[in-house]
Amino acid sequence: MGLWKAGAGVLVGSALVVGVVACSAQEGAGRAADSSVTIGVSYEPESLSPLLGYGKDGNSKIFDGLLQRDQGLELEPALATALPEVSEDGLTYTFQLREGVRFSDGTPFTAADVVFTYTTILDAKTNNGYASELDAIAKVEADGEHKVVFTLKYPYAPFIERTVLPIASAKAAGGQDPNTGEYNTKPVGTGPYVVSSWRKGEKLTLKANPDYWGGAPEITDFTVAFIPDDDVRATRLRAGELDGAALPPSVAEPFRKLDGMTVLNAKSVDYRTVTLPTANPVTGDKAVRRALNLAVDRDLMVESILKGSGRPAYSPLPDDNPWFLKSTKITRNEAEAARILDDAGWKPGDDGVRVKDGKRASFTLWYFSGDKLRQDHALAFASDAKKVGVEVKVQAGTREVVQPLLGKDPMLAGGGAGFDPDFDLYPSLYSKLGGDGWNNMPHYANGAVDRALEIGRESGDETERKLAYETVQDEFAKDPGYAFLTFIDHVYVMADGYADLTTQVEPHDHGLAGGPWWNLEDWRLPK
Repeated sequence: MGLWKAGAGVLVGSALVVGVVACSAQEGAGRAADSSVTIGVSYEPESLSPLLGYGKDGNSKIFDGLLQRDQGLELEPALATALPEVSEDGLTYTFQLREGVRFSDGTPFTAADVVFTYTTILDAKTNNGYASELDAIAKVEADGEHKVVFTLKYPYAPFIERTVLPIASAKAAGGQDPNTGEYNTKPVGTGPYVVSSWRKGEKLTLKANPDYWGGAPEITDFTVAFIPDDDVRATRLRAGELDGAALPPSVAEPFRKLDGMTVLNAKSVDYRTVTLPTANPVTGDKAVRRALNLAVDRDLMVESILKGSGRPAYSPLPDDNPWFLKSTKITRNEAEAARILDDAGWKPGDDGVRVKDGKRASFTLWYFSGDKLRQDHALAFASDAKKVGVEVKVQAGTREVVQPLLGKDPMLAGGGAGFDPDFDLYPSLYSKLGGDGWNNMPHYANGAVDRALEIGRESGDETERKLAYETVQDEFAKDPGYAFLTFIDHVYVMADGYADLTTQVEPHDHGLAGGPWWNLEDWRLPK
């Protein structure tokens, strides 16, 4: 394994920095010194095109956005030369673009590429599951080759955060169906890396872009192995096949005692939750949903499943988020949960499972096959539910099996974007997004919540937005559509020989974009 040093970042805001003491190559996994890095992650992207949502939160490796986030998550220029000029009414954002930038095929980057990217995503014919994040855009126009102007329908307060979105090449991606074209697997970007090969279900190999406008990366080869099974990922890491991997806390724990391995924790806004669909015969009863939220022992989940690497979750917003409504924090109360079920007519049956109108309080809870973290959360939830007379049958399935069942069967799901509350509350709770990909998975519908979400999204007044999001959280607490369980720290294991690694506060998505390799293009080999 190569001994090299990553460019050390400065601790800014709430980002987590983990210093790693450099060790000799002999103390690592025994691989030869080189400029390649191989990591193992659980999820594989469905596409590599930003037109379909790839890299929408930044750090895509293949593309750049107009802006990017530094280690402390502060926005800074990327393809733009500076932060945008914003009109007084908050409806116009003007970006001056960097000159001299070229896509990896040699094509010059211009404002036309920005216009193409955003308008294609907003086209109803494009199957981008995140297009609603850009609903505020009325139009995007080029003002010459190096200036682009966004005009909004309403003063969407967090719009600037959306401009980390990767920019696609109008020449390479145009003239083909964005849903099925070869750009999805053979993208052309302006980023520090280019796609060398992608073997679906196995691995993605990236090569350094020697003409990258930010300077050619010294790590020339980056391989991402897609290994859904947590235990298999850990085994391959022990065998020296991987330089690093994302692992659940319980699976990562033994590595803390192994020579030649370093465990890093990254704080995240990545939650685990149980969806509680209203179309399900059991969870369709509000009383059941309220009772299950009271029955959950979140603190024990953090202690036993996460080994302390996380925190309890009560909604999509962490309780240390300034937008979190503290009155909605849930205190576990089995007795109150039982009383709610009793009052709603769910009476204990002979086998301990409650019954109402001849219907047993029993349902299936799905989780993704091979995902030990979700499995452990599902089993713990089932155990807590059993104590109040609700039978939860835990079942593993692939994404292809589980997705068609959303809205009918509960699922042990994950999510979390961070930044503005709109980013988490709107896609998880807005009724019109029920059935839209992985948005609003339980098909939650509450008129008061919808109205407040619309106000929070469309108002430019911070006080009005704060009241709106308090309403959302208060109404959700009375009529929950999920049982939020924990926010998990993202845990990474790296072979020794890597120094000064840093992490950011991470969203749910933490494959290519997250981890200690978030700034791979800035890593430096020893002189």
